[in-house]
Amino acid sequence: MNKLQLSRLVELSEVCGISGFEGPVKALLQKRLGKLAQVSYDKLGSIIFTQAGSKGEPSIMLASHMDEVGFLVKYITKEGFLRFYPIGGWFDQVCLSQRVILHGKKGDLTGVIGSKPPHLMPAAERTKVVEKKDMYIDIGAASDKEARELGVYEGCPVTPDVKVAVLGQGNILAGKAWDNRIGCAIMADVMENLAKKAHAGTVYGVGTVQEEVGLRGAQTSANLLQPDVAFVLDTCAAGGTPGVTDDIAPAKMGKGIGITIFDGGILCNTALKELAVSTARQLKVPVQIVYGEGGTTDGARIHMTGAGVLTLVFSVPTRYIHSHQSVIDVRDYEAAVKLITALCVKLDKKAYAKLLEA
Repeated sequence: MNKLQLSRLVELSEVCGISGFEGPVKALLQKRLGKLAQVSYDKLGSIIFTQAGSKGEPSIMLASHMDEVGFLVKYITKEGFLRFYPIGGWFDQVCLSQRVILHGKKGDLTGVIGSKPPHLMPAAERTKVVEKKDMYIDIGAASDKEARELGVYEGCPVTPDVKVAVLGQGNILAGKAWDNRIGCAIMADVMENLAKKAHAGTVYGVGTVQEEVGLRGAQTSANLLQPDVAFVLDTCAAGGTPGVTDDIAPAKMGKGIGITIFDGGILCNTALKELAVSTARQLKVPVQIVYGEGGTTDGARIHMTGAGVLTLVFSVPTRYIHSHQSVIDVRDYEAAVKLITALCVKLDKKAYAKLLEA
């Protein structure tokens, strides 16, 4: 990983953009890719970067959702504390005592997620997990009036307050929002690579919105584009940690990009999977076959668009997703970029026809 790669990954991780507030992420992608592709949008806010190939077909959609999990302020108490609503899936145990950033009308504010302290709880209550509904955000305001004067409002977006840290031998990165900013990084890298390579098909690099609240931008952008093939770029829960067996989470950090065979919303296209595996073998790119019995990705909506879209999900194994701190191995990201670039080059009209016949 060179300095440019690291700086781009840090920037993507640390920029804030929960579902419905993806604008800052979109701006980063547009700054990087705006001169390499035609830029357009769907009506929900997803951004589309189009690179026309020499033949124009097949059309290939690279879908990476821009949003991260976070919170919305829903109520300001008279004492100045903020009750919040989770945006995306949050495990109650990872929320308490964490710092957050409130993106208010007058700029960003720091807050801390709090609850009734255990010192004031009866013994039976101390053994129970505090639920999100019993938590609040403390911004140091003395009243609801003061909180509003600081720029807080109902519907104010809230994101984790986290800076990227480099771990281990330098290939491990801890930070927020790798789900799915690492997918955005893969998409951007592939689009940059394709700007320098001959390819037959038209490639759409898409930053989708509102994945964490129902795969919404995937549906609207796919409806607009009607692609022939879709590669969904996302993350999966990494195994190899204490208490997690291989049959539950087979993907390991540092062992290659994950190729999904099924999850809670899709059975990925078998012919496309075989093409990806054989291409990876030719390139000597490490891959892993992964699956998930719960949860899904943008692929769940995309593959059922129109008469159907040949869809394959690529996942970067990630520890501690949907928390303040998630952890990735950049070697898996680099493997994904190399493999997906090659697939986009290889997929011409003849190769696509073979996939349809399989």
